[in-house]
Amino acid sequence: MAQITADLVRQLRERTGAGMMDCKKALNDTDGDIDAAIDWLRKKGLSQAAKKAGRTAAEGLVGVHAEGTKGAAVEVNCETDFVARNEHFQQFVGELAKLAYDEEAETDALLQATFPSTGRTVADELTQQIAGLGENMKISRAKVMKVSQGAVAGYVHNQLAPNQGKIGVLVALEAGAGPDKLEATAKQIAMHVAAVNPAAISQDQIDPQLVEREKQVLMDQARESGKPENIIEKMVEGRMRKFYEENALLDQTFVVDGESRIGDVLNKLGTDLGTEITVTGMVRYQLGETQADGGEQSAA
Repeated sequence: MAQITADLVRQLRERTGAGMMDCKKALNDTDGDIDAAIDWLRKKGLSQAAKKAGRTAAEGLVGVHAEGTKGAAVEVNCETDFVARNEHFQQFVGELAKLAYDEEAETDALLQATFPSTGRTVADELTQQIAGLGENMKISRAKVMKVSQGAVAGYVHNQLAPNQGKIGVLVALEAGAGPDKLEATAKQIAMHVAAVNPAAISQDQIDPQLVEREKQVLMDQARESGKPENIIEKMVEGRMRKFYEENALLDQTFVVDGESRIGDVLNKLGTDLGTEITVTGMVRYQLGETQADGGEQSAA
């Protein structure tokens, strides 16, 4: 039997775009004959997956898996909503979210992780899924959040499948209390984040360039009124308070009751539980966002 070298596997991958493990198996089954291995991959539909790689994949699902003090969110894209509603695609997304959770694996590490049900790498399993479902697919991003004590809760807006939809959120609360005391509130805050999409957790975490740009716009608007500079400064100060209320999670009005500030809700719960509660991170993944690592905020 011919020796299947790494270079032979590489050559087959370059010619077909199939996954490494599939190329190795094809070469093993064809005694190292590259042309026969290409035919083997074509029969399996795997060499066709590479031809789909250039096609736009803007549909798909965000999957969330959260339990106790840890949570994971993944975005998996496909070409059509039809495939996003396919139960095999949804099963793949669910398994990926659970794998990211179990292995604490974010995007690059997740692609190299072993897919539990097949033993392939996730990257190779993705190739299999592309061949099976007939559309280009990609794992756009994955994020894991955890706390030493407290709770991490997840929320999915308009679920298409359990814990899968177009918007997925994780919220991490660090506190001297267990998940059973915090999970309900953390989930409500995750719902709030899904609805309101805050720019940051707190005022001091908002992008300074965004703050400066807002101040400049407000200053220019106020000067057009012809008022003195000292009055303009007070006007801008008041309007910036509104800006922070709209963009900083802790200053926002809680969508659940429509009147309390998120920060006040956490302070009250902390008083009731006898512990300080801190939002240490939030992730909001909306399907199709162009910035691969967008939608994430962590406490400084």
